[in-house]
Formats: sequence, C-alpha cells, structure tokens
Amino acid sequence: MDRFDAMSVLLAVIEEGSLSAGARRLRAPLTTVSRKVADLEQHLGTRLIVRTSRRVALTDAGRDYVAASRRILEQVVEAERAAAGEYSEPRGELSVTAPVVFGRRHVLPVAAEFLAEYAKIDLRLFLIDRHVNLLEEHLDIGVRLGHLEDSSLMATRVGEVRRVICASPDYLARHGRPAVPEDLREHDGITFKGFSTSPEWRYRRDTAALSVEPRTRLAVNSTEAAVDAAVAGLGVARVLSYQIVDELRSGALVPLLEAFAPEPIPVQLVYAGQGQLPVKARSFLDWVAPRLRARLDHAAFGRIVQTQKT
Repeated sequence: MDRFDAMSVLLAVIEEGSLSAGARRLRAPLTTVSRKVADLEQHLGTRLIVRTSRRVALTDAGRDYVAASRRILEQVVEAERAAAGEYSEPRGELSVTAPVVFGRRHVLPVAAEFLAEYAKIDLRLFLIDRHVNLLEEHLDIGVRLGHLEDSSLMATRVGEVRRVICASPDYLARHGRPAVPEDLREHDGITFKGFSTSPEWRYRRDTAALSVEPRTRLAVNSTEAAVDAAVAGLGVARVLSYQIVDELRSGALVPLLEAFAPEPIPVQLVYAGQGQLPVKARSFLDWVAPRLRARLDHAAFGRIVQTQKT
C-alpha cells in the first residue's frame, strides 16, 4: 500500500465531505477510493471515518491521523519544491485566488503581465466570491477584501475599496435623491447575497436608526446583475467601489449619501506564514503588489467622483 497515496485519498474524502465527492475530485472510481480508505484503516487497525448515506465523519483517531497526514504531505510538497528548484528560481505552478469581479478587472491584467515576464511559472487563478482556506485548498496566495481574521496568514496591504450607495439619474429623476439614510425607506432597493464582504446597509457612526435599508424590489445573486439593474433604473444599490468604476465615470450611476459612508475595506495579498516562501510566490507578490496599489489608487472612489464632476 502506498501510504502517501492513501493519505491523499483520505484527505480528499474529508475535505469534500463524502466518498463520492472525494472520488470526483480525484477523478477515480468510487470503489477504488472506498477500498483505499478501507485498506488504510485495516493497516492502522482502527476506524478513521464513520460512513453515512450522504457524508462521512471523523472518529477521534481519524481526526488525529488526518491532522498528521496533512502536515506530512505538506512537508513532502515542500521537499519536492526545493528539489525542483522552486526555492532557487521562479518556476512551477502558482495558485492564486481572488473575488470574481475584482480578479477579472484588476488581478487578471496584472497576472497576464507577470506571466509574460516569468516564462517558467504557470498560473492557476481561482476566482470565487468567498474566502477559501489557502492550506486546505492548496493555494499559494489569496487576494482578500476585508480585515484579516486568520492569524496564521501573512498579509501585504495593497489598497482599499469603499461601499457605495448608487442609483441611475433616471431613477433619481423619478423618485428624488435621498439626503439622509432614513430617506432610503421610501426608495426601491436592489439587494444581493453571496459575497463574503457583501455590502451592508449601514453607515458611519452606526446606530440602530442608521441601519436603514430601502424596500427590496429586486433581489439578485451576483454583483454584475445588481449593477446592471441599478443602471436600468430599477432602484438603489449598494456595491463596492471597484465594481462600478466605469458606471460612475460615465454618469450611468450616481453616488449617494457619501457623507455617511462607513470606513473603507482593506485589500490585501495573503499567504501562509509557515515555512520558506517559494521564489515563485515571492516573485508574484513583489510584481503584483505595486501594480495593484497603482490600479486601486487610480480607481479610488474620491478620484472617480472628482473625474465625474469635472
């Protein structure tokens, strides 16, 4: 039995939540995955997981074994990277995650320039609107919008974004412009869910009285749909500043209640703090950080509004 392979199979099953999901991730037959887990349990002489019709759960022994397996496999990966020269020259596969719209508008253009400069690095860009665990998902670097909650991660701040309440000129002509947050109760709202830093209808110097939302006329599950609906004049939306740079500059959307805006949200590059950082990851951080700072400074909310007014 290949114990490293068996450990990898077990981790895939646990991280995916079931034998069948683990088999899909590994692109292996379910019978093969089930047999390898059973062989590992027989080799160890103890049960590692409790199988149910839908999910698997770890036993106490399984929990300890999975934690140890994860450490061992990470050390193997580190050793292979060192042997392959990833700590002496920028080379190999680099995995990066970022929010969908931010990644498409800001990370991807910079990443394309990075790949042109570093021919021996292959980039895997994972765009998703949630914070993922870098170690569990085997990701090297993450772009995070929001304050850092995981103390085991290192962070490099590259800028900030703001929450912006906005509506189209056509909507404001028909419904009037709110002067204070309380006025939003009389307005139609466009709301959406699904982003870990989803805009909240809260304001600077938050109090219960200032936690005001418009009545929801349209609810969507993507930022792009919320922006499109606001441009179409369907109501007031609250989004993040980088998501509506073009719409603010063109005048398709108008910012509202700027004096009540909450504190900005930091944008950070994060990476695991344990172990030596591969040269490919350090090269990416050194390349991307100043370029993202420049892009975010250029797209700063205050400058957008100033450009719009002039």
